[in-house]
Amino acid sequence: MMHSIAIHGGAGTLPRADMTPEREAAYRAGLAAALDAGFAVLERGGTSLDAVTTAVRLLEDDPLFNAGHGAVLTHEGTVELDAAIMDGRNLAAGAVAGVSHVRNPVELARAVMEHSPHVMLIGAGAEEFALTRGIALVPNDFFMTDTRRAQLSSVLAGDARPANELSALGTVGAVARDRDGNLAAATSTGGMTGKRYGRVGDTPIIGAGTYADNHACAVSATGHGEYFIRAAVAHDICARVAYGGVTLAQAADAVVMDRLQKMGGEGGIIAIDATGGVVMRFNSEGMFRGARAADGTREILIYRK
Repeated sequence: MMHSIAIHGGAGTLPRADMTPEREAAYRAGLAAALDAGFAVLERGGTSLDAVTTAVRLLEDDPLFNAGHGAVLTHEGTVELDAAIMDGRNLAAGAVAGVSHVRNPVELARAVMEHSPHVMLIGAGAEEFALTRGIALVPNDFFMTDTRRAQLSSVLAGDARPANELSALGTVGAVARDRDGNLAAATSTGGMTGKRYGRVGDTPIIGAGTYADNHACAVSATGHGEYFIRAAVAHDICARVAYGGVTLAQAADAVVMDRLQKMGGEGGIIAIDATGGVVMRFNSEGMFRGARAADGTREILIYRK
């Protein structure tokens, strides 16, 4: 039993051939900053909720990842953000979808969980609630980067390249177990480049992209959200652990490497079990990810080992 944390910065990374050493160093630095900040919370006896909030907030602020500042653009050239957080102690959860002015959506999701009777708030209503909690709003163009503008242009031009050079699947997330044995998960995303009509993916849907239960595991997913919603991926993995008597690794393999792939879904998950054991599984070419534990292990990975 130990405190530990895992993070991800999205599945479906750049093809190895396109990954320059400078670019790889930048991604590793961003992942390391978030991983170590989250772990520091656990080291000083902080809660798993605080750890995942801290890690995800840093990833939201890093323009390299598809969440917060640096999120992908919708078909109309705006940014719409989704996030969720869940407390494994009592199954409390909070989520926001389609917000356009909240710098750190994970903080708003947590406020929904802790300071409202609801689980999910969307759009203007979520931002109205943010103001009641003293959460500052920012202009929508705060989130935009030249890289994301260029990606949208290529999508609108009908370019055959993937919707987002890093992935149409980019999302950030964290899972943790604290010294008291409590699990938590948090996930945040800008969604898919060129998305239409207020599209919402799996990230803010409890049980699809985010789930945590002390009796089983905590999961944060990244990938083609429509498939993760249909397969209720995060909850399915936890349910297999809770009721099926399988290990977290076995559950993740069954869902991500078998069930999801048979459906045509691409992506991956990070997860942590009741003992603090971490599992990171993906069926895409890569997944930005990292894990750190009280036993001294620490790794930051992009492609398969």
